[in-house]
Amino acid sequence: MTNRIILNGTSYFGYKARRSLLDEIKGRKYKKALVVTDKSLVDANVTSKITELLDEILLPYEIYCDIKPNPNVHNVNEGLDILRDSEADFLIAVGGGSVIDTAKCMSIIMTNPEFSDVVSLDGNATTKNPGMPVIALPTTAGTAAEVTINYVITDDNRKKKMVCVDPHDIPVIAIIDPELMSTMPKSLAAATGMDALTHAMEGYITKNAWLMTDMFHKQAMDLIYHNLEKAVNEKDKDAIEKVGYGQYIAGMGFSNVGLGIVHSMAHSLGAYFDTPHGLANALLLPHVLRWNGVVCPDRFRDMGCIFGLDMDNLTDEEAVEKVCDAIDKLARSVGIPKTLKEIGIPYDSLETLANQAINDVCTPGNPREVTKEDILALYKEAYE
Repeated sequence: MTNRIILNGTSYFGYKARRSLLDEIKGRKYKKALVVTDKSLVDANVTSKITELLDEILLPYEIYCDIKPNPNVHNVNEGLDILRDSEADFLIAVGGGSVIDTAKCMSIIMTNPEFSDVVSLDGNATTKNPGMPVIALPTTAGTAAEVTINYVITDDNRKKKMVCVDPHDIPVIAIIDPELMSTMPKSLAAATGMDALTHAMEGYITKNAWLMTDMFHKQAMDLIYHNLEKAVNEKDKDAIEKVGYGQYIAGMGFSNVGLGIVHSMAHSLGAYFDTPHGLANALLLPHVLRWNGVVCPDRFRDMGCIFGLDMDNLTDEEAVEKVCDAIDKLARSVGIPKTLKEIGIPYDSLETLANQAINDVCTPGNPREVTKEDILALYKEAYE
């Protein structure tokens, strides 16, 4: 078996790392930027932390900020119209996964016009050209979209979250500046941090996991698990930085080996009810972990040791339960709701959600073989 690793070319890390943007722009001789962001970041003066740098070097730019938390086909097409009219030669994505994913999709279509119908990019797209250059500056510590080879766009007509996988979409530069992440409200910091932990844990137990991705996922779990509560509840500067690095490292792993049905089930919730992706993952994670643990208990023992739990003299079932309890307690400590009912999901929608999730691109990577009935049972377990 041949294993493949694809990573982005250049990344910068640390407080004030965003200033590295200036030398990169000058060195690459870019002429004009389209800044892709969202309205909340503009209103909170987070986007201005980047545009003021562009003003320093008198670089022209325009801003596109009408992006939903679960970006859809309309967002991409609207952004493309603005991008073409702007005559920009690169994109700067300032935001969370929704923003960076939208920018990545726009960049691919700009250089692969045969895929101008966004829906044609669903799944493994056979594009020929690298996307238009994207410089990604994440403002959330969760999705790792700045380092992954995929992006997620909602097709409202089909009520489907399209997971588009394409090595050509990877940003040319990622800048992980924890100061940009420190502005997140508590609820968003909690949800995105749990999303990152889900990436690391699902990536560690997926069917395709191997030596190098294990290395990434173990380090990511260590950083996120031990720092998320302080990052969320205390806004501790060092903890925010470590969670930010952890989510990036997790992206280096799962981007190359895939995920499992936590993500499949979360995608359905996002497509049908616009549920924030990180929140959906966080709520579902303990339930799916318990169900998957029967086929990979040794991996759960590893994860327990990473979390600092005493895993000695436990049966396989006890080891799995101890890890799942720890994750459940972490989620509660940062304010994650416990049930689907709490976040307003109708019980009579669960069958429809399961029909969608079983066909999700993440489902084949799950470590345990799964049926639609299994997924429906897990939704019901998470309901109340």
